[in-house]
Amino acid sequence: MSRIPLCFKMKVYYAARDGLAMTIVSLLEGKSLDVINEVLSQKVTDEYGQNCTPLIVAARNGHEKVIKLLISRFNPDLEQEGSVKVENYVIEGASALWCAADSGHLNVVKTLVKAGANINHPTLANSTPLRAACFEGYLDVVKYLTEHGANLTIANIYNNTCLMIAAFKGNWDIVSYLLEKGVDPDEKDHCGETAMHFAAQCGHIDIVKELLKYNAEMVENKYGMTPLLTAADRTKEDLVLFLVDRPEVTLCEKIDALELLGASYANNSQNYSLELSYYYLLETMQLRYLDDENPILKPEMEPIQAYDNWREAQNMLQLNAIRTNSEALHMESLVIRERILGQCNPEVPHSVIYRGAVFADSARFDRCLDLWLHALHLCQMNHVPVFKDLLRFAQVFCQMVHLGVGIPFYYIERVLEAAALELERNKEKLLSCRPNEEAQLKEEMERNVISALYVLVISSKLNEKYCKDDDYKLRKLIFKLNKLQVTSKIGQTLLHLCVNPDTPVDEFHTNDVCRFPCSDTAKLLIHCGANVNAMDDEGNTPLHVIVRQHHANDFIALHKIVNSLAEAGAHIDVVNAKGKTPFELATSGFAENVVRHHTKINLMCLAARVIQQNRVPYYGQVPQSLEEFIDLHGSGSRPEKKERKATFILVKGRRLDHY
Repeated sequence: MSRIPLCFKMKVYYAARDGLAMTIVSLLEGKSLDVINEVLSQKVTDEYGQNCTPLIVAARNGHEKVIKLLISRFNPDLEQEGSVKVENYVIEGASALWCAADSGHLNVVKTLVKAGANINHPTLANSTPLRAACFEGYLDVVKYLTEHGANLTIANIYNNTCLMIAAFKGNWDIVSYLLEKGVDPDEKDHCGETAMHFAAQCGHIDIVKELLKYNAEMVENKYGMTPLLTAADRTKEDLVLFLVDRPEVTLCEKIDALELLGASYANNSQNYSLELSYYYLLETMQLRYLDDENPILKPEMEPIQAYDNWREAQNMLQLNAIRTNSEALHMESLVIRERILGQCNPEVPHSVIYRGAVFADSARFDRCLDLWLHALHLCQMNHVPVFKDLLRFAQVFCQMVHLGVGIPFYYIERVLEAAALELERNKEKLLSCRPNEEAQLKEEMERNVISALYVLVISSKLNEKYCKDDDYKLRKLIFKLNKLQVTSKIGQTLLHLCVNPDTPVDEFHTNDVCRFPCSDTAKLLIHCGANVNAMDDEGNTPLHVIVRQHHANDFIALHKIVNSLAEAGAHIDVVNAKGKTPFELATSGFAENVVRHHTKINLMCLAARVIQQNRVPYYGQVPQSLEEFIDLHGSGSRPEKKERKATFILVKGRRLDHY
């Protein structure tokens, strides 16, 4: 362990952050080389969540004098890496040069490059200092790095190039400079998109023109989207009108683009206009019938139930009939978008979700749920994460319960099925993810676990209204969720979260219905195979969690939950990682009494305690079921936390095995 006080390291760090060069000199002067190296390589996590060394934070803040001092007097490692925040994103593996380039500090960039810093040093996501400068629009930094050997072709882990990011950000001068230097305008990222796609997303017509000047091609990405269709999807009208008049655009492509533009105007939350929608739908219908004898007919599509089985207008008469019918135009537009973009296109669900939200706002919940289920189906079909979608369903279900609107079981069933599928995929991703992806994937899984829990709470409140068959289906689904053994970031199962008063509750309608601990939901989880002795990362079982409940108004819930846990076989004498039993963690006399009522220690428990207290080796010496039993009674010789599998489900008094 280092003998250098942390407070001393912090003083050096904050002096570097604030540009106090002389303070750094006074602090480090006379110190040994080992001390200086340790202090200057020490990463400090500041109040902004950044984790940097003094050199990196000085470069980030543009303190040229500090950088020159550190390099000339103390010779720090110029390739140190840290974590910095850029527009609410955490950038891992950022070097001092990357930070200086990203912040536009040209003089600091020059100092570091002259001192020998690796000009192409990438972050964990393979972003180079040049790419950072292209993103932020610092042409002077881009030119300097390029002139001193920066590689213009290095892309990040998604194969996004410097040209692509400059085009996306609208940095015309940098796009023009990179093209002059010979960068390939047709380079594709992993989704098959070129710089022109990125410019089209944002409607940067000047950049599209510049790319075309260098003979950039309007190619399709892997979803069949050209830059023209991309612009139409995002309602970038000026760019669409410019591109459809290009000689290489066919009449059919022009019709698709203008039709998509019109359809997108009818279901775009940021740029909604039914007038423009009808205008472009009318124009495209006229284009289809330029030759009355050989019209360009729309392909026949199977009607989609979520769109009210709507069929597209095929001629001027049919289109004119819906001119003043806003709902008909909305459905017409959704059908058009799905036809042109295709069901495999991740852009399709956005408009569907928006239209569903509008229905929810007007309390037309049946239409909302049908649209959202369709969007959920499309997302999962294409392996698009749905944590926002699952929460959205929980919110609208809670709104319906609060307003006294019935929820047909069909919708609950479909959402729980989707949650189970998503959580299963979350587990699979975690098994094969890169180290830098793990935190984000765990966060995603936790959000899905909590959203699923919200839906289970809602289900427990409606359970009595379900028929016997629906109740059976519900419990089968809950059993499936329990069997997945998914947890929060700190290892808490659905049952842990259900009995934990600190489980977060979303504030948009959800808190009108969901509160924790929830005894009815806990009972339902337990009856459906939840492991009552499962341990979180701190070795706490659900019983450890519930006895710390200290709100007087929840004592009834506490009593019911402790009874349910005990009746299901929860061990009263189980210890957590700190060696504490639930009784020892109880925060009130009431909780102590409830736990004491169930304290009936048998001979097996006493024997397990002795084994743990005396650290007697038992792994591989007794059956696995006994290993797990002994694990519960102490942390002394437990080698690792083990998962336990539920094997049965109770459905209204009967047991179902092995689902």
